[in-house]
Amino acid sequence: MLPRKLKNFMAYKGLGNQKRYQGQIPEIELPKLTRVLEEYRAGGMDMPVKVDLGQEAMEMTIKCGGHEADLYRDFARAGIDKVVLSYSGAYQRDDDCSVAAVDIYCRGRLEEIDPGSAKLGDDTEESFKYALAYYKLVVDGEDIIEIDAMAMKCIVNGEDRLKEIREAMGLFTTF
Repeated sequence: MLPRKLKNFMAYKGLGNQKRYQGQIPEIELPKLTRVLEEYRAGGMDMPVKVDLGQEAMEMTIKCGGHEADLYRDFARAGIDKVVLSYSGAYQRDDDCSVAAVDIYCRGRLEEIDPGSAKLGDDTEESFKYALAYYKLVVDGEDIIEIDAMAMKCIVNGEDRLKEIREAMGLFTTF
């Protein structure tokens, strides 16, 4: 069996009437999902183990093939999750030709604009880095991972991994 390889993708901004960046974005650095793990060793332990201290901050970078004024409009916008971005990729296996739809939905804020350099006759590229507060991975219509920092949710394959912690803290309960 051969692995699924990215054959094409599309990037979008906004909800509902989305702005589609067809032919304008040659590369996206997708969000890394990283847990903060810290070594812990106490008496009676032969070696340290790494304990989970939560999720690291997520970010995504969009690289444009030229100047895209629409992305500049989000600079210094208030709110940690006011910029809505999404990625739709088509991943195909070359042995059985099956295609998987991979969708990533994010909300965050524009953190950095790198306009690159301007040199006559050279190709141009601009980068936009977003700090994310929300992430959702959907593969072939199935929710795989959903991370919502403000709702303190981390749902993986349908299992809400932070539910018991929220309940112990009295969050999202009614009296």
